[in-house]
Amino acid sequence: MGLTAHVLAIDAGNSKTDVAVVTADGDVLSTARGGGFRPPAVGLDTAMTALAHTVAQALSTAGLTTVDHVSSCLANADFPVEEDRLAAALHARGWGTTVTVRNDTFAILRAGVTEPRGVAVVCGAGINCVGMRPDGRTARFPALGRVSGDWGGGWGLSEEALWHAARSEDGRSRPTALARTLPAHFGLSSMYALIEALHLGDLEQSRRHELTPVLFATAADGDTVARAIVERQAEEVVAMAVVALTRLELLDEPTPVLLGGGVLAAQHPQLNGVITDLLADRAPKAAPQVVTASPVLGAALLGLDEVGAGEGAQGRLRAHFGV
Repeated sequence: MGLTAHVLAIDAGNSKTDVAVVTADGDVLSTARGGGFRPPAVGLDTAMTALAHTVAQALSTAGLTTVDHVSSCLANADFPVEEDRLAAALHARGWGTTVTVRNDTFAILRAGVTEPRGVAVVCGAGINCVGMRPDGRTARFPALGRVSGDWGGGWGLSEEALWHAARSEDGRSRPTALARTLPAHFGLSSMYALIEALHLGDLEQSRRHELTPVLFATAADGDTVARAIVERQAEEVVAMAVVALTRLELLDEPTPVLLGGGVLAAQHPQLNGVITDLLADRAPKAAPQVVTASPVLGAALLGLDEVGAGEGAQGRLRAHFGV
């Protein structure tokens, strides 16, 4: 592929989808945003139809109907068999001559490094970790929740906070201010009232994600139970990062460790501070940094890698996204 190549970059997460059409020179011709990409919840055909609307908008704005390469970083691409199925579905749409499918965590990793080398831990609704080397080797986890050994992320943190708060209020566990701060967030007077509201549907279950910032605020105020939950999250982040570094034989080399997703990007002092301290002890050559750049930048950079674009193109692309 030459310098006239066009790349369709797709970053499709559970909550939103970002698409960009870029040239191999690093110029962004168009962008578009759509809803989340959730094949397990709605079925692959429905998810692809929704994605197609966003892609069509981006291609139309760019004045194109097809591109040379589709670089897609997709939520729920957790196993090679899922990547193959999603790649086949993308091929069938005829958007590009070639297609690559990666888990969406790779987009955050590539957005934060100048070459495809490093480890990224993403802590958003859930938690995931990937690593890559320029020679193509990767490290990854299934990241399916507790069934695959994962703990934490915004949903898991809110669940843990609720568990401790409920037991604190009824006397089964030690006291914690969470028993007061969690229900107070919703204007309720007790955990009993909050549990009832969630159970009866007076509060949407989806609103539980609002409790994660409350957990961090309660920890910042010195509550020992809340602080212990935050510290455990830091332990989980570092455990994944160290395993990925070890698998890629990067533990003893200076290597960036990118921290992304809403929980880590919020840069809570206790969480990110403990992560930094633990990495300094267990992976002294790791260089942690928070990534706040749009993940579609990472998908586009991975696409430029595929079409053989140079550093100048990457620089122009990064400049467009303000990085």
